[in-house]
Amino acid sequence: MSDAETPEADRLPGAPHPRETPVLYGHEGAEAEFLAALGRGRLHHGWLIAGPRGIGKATLAWRIARHLITTPEAAEGGLFGAPEPPRTLDPPAGHPALRRIAALSEPRLFLLRRPFDDKTGRLRTEIPIDEVRRLGGFFGMSAADGGRRVVIVDAVDDLNAAAANAVLKLLEEPPAGAVMLLVAHQPARILPTIRSRCRMLRLGPLGPAFSREDRAAMRAGFADRRGSLRESLAADRADAAAMAQALRAEPFAPEAVGAIVARMRARAHGRIDEGLAAVERHLGTLEPAARRALADRIEDTLRRAPRE
Repeated sequence: MSDAETPEADRLPGAPHPRETPVLYGHEGAEAEFLAALGRGRLHHGWLIAGPRGIGKATLAWRIARHLITTPEAAEGGLFGAPEPPRTLDPPAGHPALRRIAALSEPRLFLLRRPFDDKTGRLRTEIPIDEVRRLGGFFGMSAADGGRRVVIVDAVDDLNAAAANAVLKLLEEPPAGAVMLLVAHQPARILPTIRSRCRMLRLGPLGPAFSREDRAAMRAGFADRRGSLRESLAADRADAAAMAQALRAEPFAPEAVGAIVARMRARAHGRIDEGLAAVERHLGTLEPAARRALADRIEDTLRRAPRE
């Protein structure tokens, strides 16, 4: 089985992997709390990101990981004093580490999750101690690179007893520059000693604006708007081709989606299906699942973007 076909334990069915989701909606408070700690120079080595399943915990963990890896640590003092604290977790556009992170090839990032068992052809039901032991090699090999080393555990609920104790050992004696991001669906059920050695970021349920009924109404509202994005894109084919190129390089790249949204807002066009058709003329026909995912990304961006 190829890597592309191997199931991923931390991917929800029918959804993009959290590392492929650059934007997180509805949890600005949790992001602000982390940024405040980072800005004060009090970055804890262990963070427990807790909340119900499917709420965005892993997406937040990946946003934090990208920020820590792509943003250099602030140097104290200096001729002009310390730089301003970060205001967002968004990484620098075009940073070379972003592609490595998306491909799971970044040497300063380790993803700990339930492994795939080649013998049974299925995902393991828990994270075994052998997977945690691989962290020893990770910290040893990445130490020469300097800077931060980030570990995402998705999810800490899946650790078996021996693996949980091994993670606890790392939290008790963290390697230099290590930051561990532990995703927890039911934090009350994990080891109390793990909880006590982590700073918690609790993500609550999203508000009524994200209900299924509102989402259906939002789709209907887009379909009722006048005009078509196809006409807008046809007016500037060079930009349409550039958007398609960005989508080829990085599926649903924020820059490409943002350009589509900008045209929809500027010209009051809201037909998602026609907008996708325009991009497909340059990109080639999208698979149904990819088409739905891109449509959802455009809708979410449209809904969240403040109107000027």
